[in-house]
Amino acid sequence: MVPPQPGLVNLANVLTVVRLVLVPAVVACLDAGGTGWRVAAFAAFATASVTDMLDGRIARSRGLITDFGKIADPIADKALTGAALVTLSYLGWLPWWVTALILAREVTVTGLRFWVIRYGVIAASRGGKLKTLLQVLAISLYMLPWIPEWLRAVVMAAAVLVTVATGGDYAIRAARLRRRPLSGQVRRAP
Repeated sequence: MVPPQPGLVNLANVLTVVRLVLVPAVVACLDAGGTGWRVAAFAAFATASVTDMLDGRIARSRGLITDFGKIADPIADKALTGAALVTLSYLGWLPWWVTALILAREVTVTGLRFWVIRYGVIAASRGGKLKTLLQVLAISLYMLPWIPEWLRAVVMAAAVLVTVATGGDYAIRAARLRRRPLSGQVRRAP
């Protein structure tokens, strides 16, 4: 007997939607300027980041994995970090090349996911989880006005290095996966 599919409205999906709703709040608070608004932006960003950690755990532990969640979760993740990075660069607090490099990596990895989807899924690696953690930490440090500039720069540099390295690792794993034959197919040597 096939277990029933979870409903669309469940705790994991609600957390994903909350993260999407918080994206414009983060941008608006940053754009408003002033210490209080920067702290409010940080609070919204931190809350959204926590939902990212929780929604996947809840979905897996409670059997609440849905097609909506599979699509919306990565969109919410990229919307949150992307909007925060673009806003920080727009305000002149973060160099544009950092934002461009991180966003280019994310778009490339998303493209690679579609490129290999018929062959399988590449699971998130420890490096990918470290990348996410460093990006969230670095963005958070840029939001808080009393953090020393050198600390922001060091953490963002680490985030950029891990982002690039994990992007390269993902490309290698995607190429290897793509070389494997689909089930039922025999691949001939060139």
